[in-house]
Amino acid sequence: MNDQNQNKPKQRPEETPKTVLGGTSAANSSSGWKRLFAKRWVSPAIFMAAAAIIVTLMWIYQGADNTSPVTGTPDTEVSQGEEAAPQNGGEEAPVVSTGDEAIQWPVVDYNALQIERPFFDENASAEEQEAALVQVGNTFTPNTGIDFVSPNGDTFDVLAALSGKVTHVETHPTNGNVVEITHEDGLVTVYQSLAEVQVAEGDDVTQGTKIAIAGRNDVGRDLGIHLHYETIKDGKAINPSSLIKS
Repeated sequence: MNDQNQNKPKQRPEETPKTVLGGTSAANSSSGWKRLFAKRWVSPAIFMAAAAIIVTLMWIYQGADNTSPVTGTPDTEVSQGEEAAPQNGGEEAPVVSTGDEAIQWPVVDYNALQIERPFFDENASAEEQEAALVQVGNTFTPNTGIDFVSPNGDTFDVLAALSGKVTHVETHPTNGNVVEITHEDGLVTVYQSLAEVQVAEGDDVTQGTKIAIAGRNDVGRDLGIHLHYETIKDGKAINPSSLIKS
C-alpha cells in the first residue's frame, strides 16, 4: 500500500486565475484610440474644427458689440459763413459761433505788425513748422498761438478780439501777464506777454476794448516786446487765422 502511494504522481494544486484590471475591453478601447490618433488626418482635422469654433465665437461676439449704442459727442465742424482750412492732423477746426460779431485780430493795425512765430500746423512744410517751435531750455514745443511784434521793437495796444467776459488774469512766471476772455460757444481768447493790464476778472468787455499793451515774458525772451495770442475752443488750441474772415 505504501509503495503504491509512493509511486503515484503528485498533483499540483490548481492555480487561482488572475484578474486583469480593465479587462480585455479596456485594452481593446485603448488600442483603438491609439490607432485612430496614429492616422495622419486626425490631428489636422481636430485643429481645423477647433479653429472653426473659435472663429464662430469671435464673429458672434463682434456682431453683438456692433449693435451696442455709441456714446460720446461727435466732433464739430468749422463754419463762419465760409469753410475754414483744415487744422492740425488734417482735422477741421470746430464750429465757433460769435453771434453778430466777427472775430478780429487783437491789435489796432494788423498790417503794421509782423508775425514773428506762427501757429504750429502739422500740415505745414518742414521750414514753417521749424519756425513755429518754441524753445524752452533744451526742449522744443509746438507754438499753440501766434506771436506778434512791431518791426521797430516798440510796444503796441492789445485789444479784445471779441466781446466777452474776462475770466482769468494773472502774472505767470514764464508767460508774463496773462488775460483770458470767455466768449460764446466755448471759445476763449488768450493774451500773454502783456504790460499795463487794464482789466480784471469779472469785467465785461466789448470787441476792440484796450486790455493791455504788448510786453515781455520769459518763454519768449528772444522775441523782445511781443504779444502771444491764442484761441481755445473746448479746451483745444486752434489756429487763430482760421477764425478770421478774409
